[in-house]
Amino acid sequence: MTRLRIASTAAALAFLAVPIAFSAWSQDKADPKAAGGDKSELYQQLNLFGDVLERIRRDYVEPADEKTLIENAINGMLTALDPHSSYMNPKSYKDMQVQTKGEFGGLGIEVTMENGVIKVVSPIDDTPASKAGIMPGDLIFALDGEPVQGLTLQEAVEKMRGKVGTQIKISIRRAGKDPFDVSLTRETIKVKSVRYRLEGGDIGYIRVTSFTEQSTAGVLDAVEKLKKEAGNKLKGYILDLRNNPGGLLDQAIAMSDAFIDKGEIVSVKARKSEDVQRWNAKPGDVTGGLPIVVLVNGGSASASEIVAGALQDHRRAIILGTRTFGKGSVQTIMQVTGGGAIRLTTALYYTPSGRSIQKEGIKPDIEVEPAKIEAIQQRSNFREENLRRSITNPNEKPGDAKPGDKPGPAKPEAAKPGDKKDDKPAASQTTPTGDPDEPPKEAVADYQLLRAADLIRGISLYGNRGN
Repeated sequence: MTRLRIASTAAALAFLAVPIAFSAWSQDKADPKAAGGDKSELYQQLNLFGDVLERIRRDYVEPADEKTLIENAINGMLTALDPHSSYMNPKSYKDMQVQTKGEFGGLGIEVTMENGVIKVVSPIDDTPASKAGIMPGDLIFALDGEPVQGLTLQEAVEKMRGKVGTQIKISIRRAGKDPFDVSLTRETIKVKSVRYRLEGGDIGYIRVTSFTEQSTAGVLDAVEKLKKEAGNKLKGYILDLRNNPGGLLDQAIAMSDAFIDKGEIVSVKARKSEDVQRWNAKPGDVTGGLPIVVLVNGGSASASEIVAGALQDHRRAIILGTRTFGKGSVQTIMQVTGGGAIRLTTALYYTPSGRSIQKEGIKPDIEVEPAKIEAIQQRSNFREENLRRSITNPNEKPGDAKPGDKPGPAKPEAAKPGDKKDDKPAASQTTPTGDPDEPPKEAVADYQLLRAADLIRGISLYGNRGN
């Protein structure tokens, strides 16, 4: 069974089994074009490997496990290729299959190895890591007081996993802060990859945390339910892919197809120039052409970048946030003898315009850094209506209040139906007043989301005036 997976990190890396190495060797002998270089030199290197292995078995100070020696040797060969190629033993392969189905055990954290330490790519929403405030870019340098230096990524991941309910202490370095420790309690991680809600009564907010087997179906279901909930008031959608580390390629393609009516979604180019695969959109847009804003950041990787790149190139959505992770490679999962599987980087993917975003990422159309919204104390209002002998508005009806008739400091404006009594400026309100154009309460704490909501409302307002 072969399946393409483009998760940004190796949450379950292991070692390559011996039969696979010799199987590939046999294949190369049958097909001289399969690999470049002098075959006699290759055989000499294999003889060297066997010689070293025999010396270790015979002369090392302590008995060494042969299987472990060979697995570690081949693992070193694989990790020298790139950060994403690896071998999964039967247990790791099973864990990966469970993970792509949306359930796995652990802390809920996507990691990779960088300069001998564990680097956090993204915490998963509503997991111990997310609740503890672990952030993308954090460096984990010790687990339960034991340095991770010298451990493989798989060994470190296995230490972070464990029996549900047990605790682990992780030591973290974060830019601009002193190192600190965080204690986490392991849980069974059940990932609900799609969440949605109606923002302010007129904008559909859809968050995708990872690309599992149910992700596209979850997005389609969210769109339909948001349509029913908002009715004809719906002005657009926000697709939140922030801190989404990726997942399955077929899900990224299907999700892009849901919003694009025609044209190429993504292409995958392998080692040989003729080995090119392209996926095109089928007719139909589930949103009916409503505006879409896609939120991204440095934790948006791989499958997230495919979706963002496709929608950006087709001008189907406005990309807002910060530059994405920049993982433009495709890993093919190939099951092998013994119940394990190879995760091998086999191709690079390209956006519809032909961009490779390997190490480049997706640059947002509108760059918005995360920020906090803080209310600023304003001086008392003083307007034209407060001036003595100000001219009456010609549209003013008899009996209307004449605030300008009375001099002095500005009076508070009369409360409108649904307004809350509050001395703070409108921007600091955290509870909706019933006005659909008011930013939802979540947007006050999330500046990027606030900007996205304002953008959709602006597009809708401009479009309605044009009509």
